[in-house]
Amino acid sequence: MSEIIIPQGGKRTMASGVKRDHRGQEKTADSRPPKEAPRNAYTPMFEHFRSELDEHHDRRMKIGKVSRDVTALSKKIIFSLQRVRNLNQPLPAQTRADVEDRIKEIAGLLATIEADVAGMNRYRYPLICLEEFVEAVSFSHYLQHQKLVTPAQAQAALPADIVLTPPDYVFGVFDLTGEMMRFATAVTALTGSMPGSRPHGEEAGYGRTILKDIQDVDSMLQISPQVGGKSAVYSKKLDIMTEQVRKVERLGYSMKIRGGERPKGWVPDIEDPGRRGGGGGRGGGEDQEDAAMD
Repeated sequence: MSEIIIPQGGKRTMASGVKRDHRGQEKTADSRPPKEAPRNAYTPMFEHFRSELDEHHDRRMKIGKVSRDVTALSKKIIFSLQRVRNLNQPLPAQTRADVEDRIKEIAGLLATIEADVAGMNRYRYPLICLEEFVEAVSFSHYLQHQKLVTPAQAQAALPADIVLTPPDYVFGVFDLTGEMMRFATAVTALTGSMPGSRPHGEEAGYGRTILKDIQDVDSMLQISPQVGGKSAVYSKKLDIMTEQVRKVERLGYSMKIRGGERPKGWVPDIEDPGRRGGGGGRGGGEDQEDAAMD
């Protein structure tokens, strides 16, 4: 049997990954400069379109980042406000200072995008953070005055020259009902009575509690026409709000009927065993809302 001779050195084989032409010859690097793309009368127009698209995507990314930061700060304001235990009274000094510091941070962030969302661009780029801001402002206003903030008051509270649209306001009020529900649950568990009630004969408005307030907000939004947003998202927010109102109603019923039998500090069971699984309130509702917004 003849020996198999393995060649040493020489040119590299095809298996080495060397590019070769149709004749099998190894290709060499082309040192010639690349040819310029052909130009015609329409080339400047398309180059202008390219620049506009690049600016659009850069602006959208910038606005999205600011929106996420403002949303996080608005949530921190809400967390601070949830520590309040009195309704229709001035905020505690520490809470007020915390809220004012967050508002200053929000003002600094929004100032960087005022020019980017001016004019028609205000409706071109979504600012979901303004819904969260309206929620924080309306919750603060409600705690201090036991009244719903008006669109003009919400616009005045926005620390930037940015237009607050009707959907921003309405969707923020939708989310407010969730904060009212949590506030009612916490305060009722600690005090044994629904927040907002007053001793007989103290002043006009006797007996108006947070339950009546949240029912009024629910009735107002149920009969109002849809304002912006996708129909599926709007309908889902209505369903979540209705469930939150029912939780406060069950809370009031439980305290009224069985309240005298409960020990101090008892946390009411506001869950309905018969309702379908999944979360009302902040848990399941907010996740579905974020998914719809995306």
